[in-house]
Amino acid sequence: MQLFENITKMQEWAREQKKQGQSIALVPTMGYLHEGHLALVKEARRQCDKVVVSIFVNPIQFGAGEDFEQYPRDLEQDSALLEKERVDALFSPGIRDMYPGSFQTFVEAYGEITEKMCGSSRPGHFKGVTTVVSKLFNICQPDRAYFGQKDAQQLMIVEKMVRELNFPLEIIRVPIVREKDGLAMSSRNVYLSPEERAEALVLYRALKMAEEEIKNGEREIGIIRQKMEEMIEACPRAAIDYIAINNANDLSELQTCTGKVLIALAVKFGKTRLIDNLIVEV
Repeated sequence: MQLFENITKMQEWAREQKKQGQSIALVPTMGYLHEGHLALVKEARRQCDKVVVSIFVNPIQFGAGEDFEQYPRDLEQDSALLEKERVDALFSPGIRDMYPGSFQTFVEAYGEITEKMCGSSRPGHFKGVTTVVSKLFNICQPDRAYFGQKDAQQLMIVEKMVRELNFPLEIIRVPIVREKDGLAMSSRNVYLSPEERAEALVLYRALKMAEEEIKNGEREIGIIRQKMEEMIEACPRAAIDYIAINNANDLSELQTCTGKVLIALAVKFGKTRLIDNLIVEV
């Protein structure tokens, strides 16, 4: 595995692979890798000739008072995991390389899809995501890029950007990877105290309860949301940011549960904000 910190050298490597007729997969990450990330890498390895993983904790997608400084980092551990997965190139640039002092250009998606859920509770977050992802696409020149379904809204916004700006690549969705007890894998899980970790299991329980309600014939979104709220609020350490039940294709509002439905939530346990989601076909 080759390590690139320099943007120009990463681009040169990618161009050389293209000249040789090799397809390139990109797995964008912020590091502190877990099995969820490695599932993306495995799928990329299966589908493409060359696999690039980027590790960059992107400062412009963090808001004031969020956890940019505390975000877990361990490049040595991450590198060892990626070596085992036969990754071809690791791109790990510095902040000044990605955002030099004169940097003033941003990529931002607009529309209903960006305004709700995490878009409303984390202003500017998705502007930071689309800017860094567009830069990574230009630097690593992938044919396919791999994103996890856990960040469902982010995934849909990146797909919108790729579609509307005609990026010559395909976005591949990879299912959520969970711990044995159901908690969605996240680098932020390490923040949780043992008590918070135990209570965080309510996220998946609430999602599965909502799925069961729909399968049993409940279609009223307000009723389903209320039952989820009651279940989560029974946990003393949980503070709900949002519970959203929307069209899974474009996040548009639903009057009742019909078609492909995304049930998504964000809940804080202490200082740790966790997200999770589930898609139900009605």
